[in-house]
Amino acid sequence: MCSDTISALTVTGLGKVYRIYDKPIDRIKELYSGRGRKYHHEFTALENIAFEVFQGETIGVIGPNGSGKSTLLEIIAGTLSATRGKVTRQGTVSALLELGAGFNPRFTGRENVYLNASILGIPKHSLEAKLDELFQFADIGEFIDHPVSTYSSGMYVRLAFATAISSDPDILIVDEALAVGDIRFQRKCYRRFQEMQASGKTILFVSHSVELIQNHCSRAIFLNLGNIEAIGEPKIVIQAYLEHLFGHEIQGRGEDSHGQELSAIDQVDVDANSTRSVPESSGQVQDRCTQRPSYNSNEYRWGDRRAAIIDYEIHSNFGNDQVVFESGENLKLMVYVQFFQDLTDLIYGCTVKTVDGQTVYGTNTRARAIDVSHAKAGTTGTVCFQFDLNLVPGEYFISLGVALDNPERDNIAIDRRYDLIHLTVSGDYGGFGLAQMNMSITEI
Repeated sequence: MCSDTISALTVTGLGKVYRIYDKPIDRIKELYSGRGRKYHHEFTALENIAFEVFQGETIGVIGPNGSGKSTLLEIIAGTLSATRGKVTRQGTVSALLELGAGFNPRFTGRENVYLNASILGIPKHSLEAKLDELFQFADIGEFIDHPVSTYSSGMYVRLAFATAISSDPDILIVDEALAVGDIRFQRKCYRRFQEMQASGKTILFVSHSVELIQNHCSRAIFLNLGNIEAIGEPKIVIQAYLEHLFGHEIQGRGEDSHGQELSAIDQVDVDANSTRSVPESSGQVQDRCTQRPSYNSNEYRWGDRRAAIIDYEIHSNFGNDQVVFESGENLKLMVYVQFFQDLTDLIYGCTVKTVDGQTVYGTNTRARAIDVSHAKAGTTGTVCFQFDLNLVPGEYFISLGVALDNPERDNIAIDRRYDLIHLTVSGDYGGFGLAQMNMSITEI
C-alpha cells in the first residue's frame, strides 16, 4: 500500500527534444557553420510531463508506439538526459530497460552481474551473498558462464530481471522487457512484484497489456505523442487508452467517441429476422436498460451512436430479470439494438469482468466467424448471448457493445456500454479464483 505522505519520485516540467539530421555530414556542417545555420529538424518526444509517485505505489505506463514511454523511463532511470525539466528520486533505483541494455555481449552472464553491481555501487561482498538466490531466480543453468551474446532473448531477460532486483532497489523501473519472457517466468516476475509491493517498494513499468496494468497497478499514466493524456485510477486510464486505439472521430461534433475490442460469452445468436420497425418519428430514444434491476448506474459509455443498445433481458431457469444468480446457471442475455442508419459489417460482443476489472471471459461475432447481416435504419435487432455461469460466488459486471469491423482501425465503436450489468453470483464458498470447477477432494 502506498504512502500518501512520502514521495518516491517527482517529475516536473519534463521535456525531451531530439535533433534529427537527414545525413551524418549535416552534424559537422552545423557544428562549423559560421552563421549558425541549422541542418536539423526537431522531434519532441516528451513535453511538459509532470507527476508525483509515492512510496509503495506501482505505476503502469501505457500508450501507443512512439508515445514517449521508453524515453520517459530512461530519463527517470538516469540513462538519458532531459532537454528541460527535473526528476527527483528518493532512494536507490534499478532499471530493466530495453533488452540487453547494460550487458557487455562479450562477457559471461556471471561477469555481467558483477559489472552491473559495480555500476550500481553494490559492494562485492553484498553481491556475493545474494549470488545463489540471483542465479536460482534467473534459472539459466550452465549458461551463466557463457557469453551473453549466445543467449536467447528469454535468457537475456531472465538474467536482466534477476540482476535488477538483486540490489533490493527502492524504485524498480521495467520497460516492456518482460514481454519476451516465457509465461512461467513472467508469472514468477509478477509474484516478485507483489512481494516488493508488500514491502513498500515503488515500481514503474511499461506494458501494452491492459490486464497487467489493471491487476498490478495502483495508478496508471496514458502517454500519447509525448503528452500525458490521462493519469489516475487504472480503470479510467485504460478506458482513455482503449478509446484512443479503437476510437472513431465524430464529424461535426468536435469530440471523440471511441470503442475497444468487443468480447463476450459462449454462444452468440444473431437473429437477422428479429428486426422490428421503429417509427422515424419516435424522437428521443428510450433507454430501457436503466429500468432493469441489474443496471449499473456507474457504467462507462461511448460510441458514435449510429445505433444504440436500448434494452437487455436476462433469462434463467429460475426466472427473468434477476440480479442474483446461482453459480452454474445457464443464462440467456437478450440484447436489443436500435439502428438509426444503414450499417454493414457489424460486430456484437460482450465481456464478463470482475469488480477489479479482470476479464473472466469474452467472445464476439467476429471472433466466432458469425456472419452478421446488415441492419436497416429504423429497425431494432436482437442478439442472444447464452452461457453457463460457471463462476465462484462474487460480484461481476457485464459489458455490451456494437461496433463496425474496420480493416484500418480494427473496429469502430457504435455503442459500447462498459460495466452495464451488475450480477451477483451466489453458491457454496469453499474455493477461490474465478472459475467454478466443481472440484472434489477425496482422501485415499
